[in-house]
Amino acid sequence: MNRLAVIHNPVLRGFNPDASMLRVGDDYYIATSTFEWFPGVQIHHSRDLVHWRVVSRPLDRAALLDLRGVPSSGGIWAPALTYDNGIFYLMVTTVVGRRGVFKDLHNYLLTASDIAGPWSEPLYLNSSGFDPFLFHDDDGTKWLLNMQWDFRKGKNRFGGVVMQQYSPEAGALVGPVRKIATGTSIGVTEGPFLFKRNGWYYLLLAEGGTGWNHAATLARSKTIEGPYEYDPEYPLMTTADVPEHPLQKAGHGSVVETQNGEWYMSFICARSLPGRRLSPLGRETGLVPVEWTEDGWLRLTGGGKAPKPVVDAPALPPHPFPELPETDHFDDRELGVQYFTLRVPASGDWLSLTERPGYLRLRGRESLFSWFRQSMVGRRLAHFRCEVETCVEYEPEHFNQMAGLTLYYDESDHFYLRVSYDEERGKHIGLVTTRLGQYDEPDGAVVSAEGWTRCYLKASVDHERVQFYCSPDGEEWQTVGPVLDLGQLSDEYEGKLGFTGTFIGLCAQDLSGTMKHADFDYLKYTANESL
Repeated sequence: MNRLAVIHNPVLRGFNPDASMLRVGDDYYIATSTFEWFPGVQIHHSRDLVHWRVVSRPLDRAALLDLRGVPSSGGIWAPALTYDNGIFYLMVTTVVGRRGVFKDLHNYLLTASDIAGPWSEPLYLNSSGFDPFLFHDDDGTKWLLNMQWDFRKGKNRFGGVVMQQYSPEAGALVGPVRKIATGTSIGVTEGPFLFKRNGWYYLLLAEGGTGWNHAATLARSKTIEGPYEYDPEYPLMTTADVPEHPLQKAGHGSVVETQNGEWYMSFICARSLPGRRLSPLGRETGLVPVEWTEDGWLRLTGGGKAPKPVVDAPALPPHPFPELPETDHFDDRELGVQYFTLRVPASGDWLSLTERPGYLRLRGRESLFSWFRQSMVGRRLAHFRCEVETCVEYEPEHFNQMAGLTLYYDESDHFYLRVSYDEERGKHIGLVTTRLGQYDEPDGAVVSAEGWTRCYLKASVDHERVQFYCSPDGEEWQTVGPVLDLGQLSDEYEGKLGFTGTFIGLCAQDLSGTMKHADFDYLKYTANESL
């Protein structure tokens, strides 16, 4: 059994927010948000709550998800994964606009008989607010819950949690819309997770917003419509009062009961840079054991309201999965599950792993500022100490053609080590930065690459310090540009209010429209820290 094993939090490292956890038999699943990155939704699988692997990315075709033009930190928000009578149900929100007081969004339902898919085409249900959750009651009825967004002047934007019955026969919502919860004094009530135990309906809510005041609060009722009473000792979880805690922004939970009657709660959190309220790795997913009190409320095992970085694993047989290799040589015909593309699927018109076997070929398209047709393949930055290395073969002919390695938060904040060409410097490797939307080429951040057939590019991350390097042979490296601040690539940077995290990207641009291609030989990700 696994009793001596421990869970190291976060269990899903790097940008993996809005965890929705589910157990089906001996299998555990967690669905997380993907926002503007494609494919949409990431579902992780475990059999011991210690080891996890990606098992499904349901919105994996352009016919299922069109993210072109969606704003950064828009797209797929807070998926909710449930199961009933042999069918998996997945609720998703697609946010297509988030300007000013408005949220232009749409809630969809997908189903599958196998977690790996294929998944049905999205069925539209409503647009009244985000964080939808589909509850399956004992009598066979199904109920959709979501927070209600209220844009009106003088109103609480988070207008409470509403509920409406879902009819599988009609494929639509039916009957009246009921408001069943408005939250506690913490405010900003969202993320409903409804479950039933011992005749009580329990409503686990995210409160306090996704930032430093984030929390999870539990309420209960004898009837599904309410009224719901709140745990008198709320919140169940928060780190709002412990700014030195290593797992900040803790909240937005869901719970499962193991085969042995143990209870665990998933939550989201963020690890900050030392001494700074910035979290460039984004919001991550953790797990903690919880216990029931005699009067029917949940408490974190061991007491307190802050999640522990290391907790006991459940009494389940250990079930590790093979680790991803440190270096991907692009020998497969499809991208690995660690990779995402930006807003558009990895289609043959701009990406190929077969035209030159052993290489990732990217055809240059729009700029790093585009919300439409970027040629970028990215993976999450998941460690505060790591090195990232690639090698690109590329022969640009003018300044509109570029390819290379980027650390990318969004179009407004990123670092880019690129191979390009101009009439004065010829072929060269240069560092460009964009801070709060302002493009810059730091003085002296250029290295001649004339005569280089292969351009080796590297980024070294040591907490907040980022240094870029280049080499003609992968042996002798030289720095390119100054040390940069990883803190810039954070949700909170200068009041940014984003929701994602830093991605490592391989990309190509051709602003002349000729789609000049670049061939990437490998991507190496070396973590220089241990759990």
